[in-house]
Amino acid sequence: QVQLEESGGGLAQAGGSLRLSCAASGFSFSTYGMNWHRQGPGKERELFATISNTGRTTTYADSVKGRFTISRDNAKNMVYLQMNSLKTEDTAVYYCNAWFRRDIYWGQGTQVTVSS
Repeated sequence: QVQLEESGGGLAQAGGSLRLSCAASGFSFSTYGMNWHRQGPGKERELFATISNTGRTTTYADSVKGRFTISRDNAKNMVYLQMNSLKTEDTAVYYCNAWFRRDIYWGQGTQVTVSS
């Protein structure tokens, strides 16, 4: 069955770094675009990083541009999010999702908490 599993979340200090991973299985990973979303306390879910199926094209929301980097390894069915210069406002549950045409899959999310 289709599975997306995020890992790497936890507690970090402002200015610090974390690296999230998302392991995919059960579908043709290299066909799918991959995204990272997050939902902070009392906020709507935000799409903030995307990567094309080949990994050649990435996009970022202004809120994370220059601080976060999305990448993927199609040989390992993995997508990553390197988060640097973390801010307290980055505190959220982080979700990866896969999409291809009308197919959309979601992971369960991983909590990231940034303390001042």
